[in-house]
Amino acid sequence: MKLQNITDIDGFFKVVNECKGSVELVTPDGDVLNLKSKLCQFVSMAKLFNNDTYIKELDLKLSEPSDFQKIMAFVMYGD
Repeated sequence: MKLQNITDIDGFFKVVNECKGSVELVTPDGDVLNLKSKLCQFVSMAKLFNNDTYIKELDLKLSEPSDFQKIMAFVMYGD
């Protein structure tokens, strides 16, 4: 699942933390990071920001179909 132009980063991580299954970020190099880990959240987002106030693009892997609905609802409508 690819997401683009996320402007509410705090809201995005709130939804990620509410997901039942795993939520993993796939980096451009193919590394897979657990986005439910606070350390991974800080490290991965620091690299993605590139001095912008929004996240340009994320490639996520989700283990639960219901989590897909949560993430998509956030992207479409906000919190």
